[in-house]
Amino acid sequence: MAWQRPDGRLAYELRPISFHPNFTRFAPGSVLARCGDTQVLCTVSVNKGVPKFLEGTGKGWLTAEYRMLPSATQRRQERELLKLSGRTQEIQRLIGRSLRAAVDFEALGEHTLTVDADVLQADAGTRTTAITGSFVALAHAISKLLEEGVLERSPLCGQVAAVSVGLLEGEPFLDLDYIEDVAATVDFNVVMNQQLGIIEIQGTAEEGSFSRTQLNQLLDVAQKGIQELLIAQREAIADWESLFVIN
Repeated sequence: MAWQRPDGRLAYELRPISFHPNFTRFAPGSVLARCGDTQVLCTVSVNKGVPKFLEGTGKGWLTAEYRMLPSATQRRQERELLKLSGRTQEIQRLIGRSLRAAVDFEALGEHTLTVDADVLQADAGTRTTAITGSFVALAHAISKLLEEGVLERSPLCGQVAAVSVGLLEGEPFLDLDYIEDVAATVDFNVVMNQQLGIIEIQGTAEEGSFSRTQLNQLLDVAQKGIQELLIAQREAIADWESLFVIN
């Protein structure tokens, strides 16, 4: 292995991952997700009503917003106030698409779940940490809504986690930090469900190209990491067995 990881991890090794639930007081679901030095506050709120295109259908909706605090990176970034950057819009749409794959909207009824992912500290992998952490926050929110009688049955019908992978000096590596993300010639973000079915892949060659064999290697590495993340998520959800409904 030519590339030496800054933190000494093996090529197939995740950064330390942890979930700290009930991190804020008022949101039904809130989790501080930590992946190495990346920290994302994930909260889930609920409101009665749905977008106009769903009114009268009996189905609910889930939407997501993503922001990065100005001090999340080494150099302060300006707040996005009047206009969101293309990157921010793309990431929050990815989070929403990913989490909607885990929800039975008929069981949710005409309620809207709003996921907020706020990056407190960034060392690469903010979007994947946001997805993985927001799923845990989503489960906690659903648990509270069931407890309060807002929902009659759990709408949680899937599990979702995400991880980054990349090629460094031609070899696949799991869960890149910032130094590796900058150096990678190929960078992928992979989202999978509890059956390791692919929900979304975002990937590009930063320079040159990559082969079909390398693509398969990257997906193999991503799958290994996501299997570990799925276990960590379930361990952070006390009532997982009663929340998760298999359709």
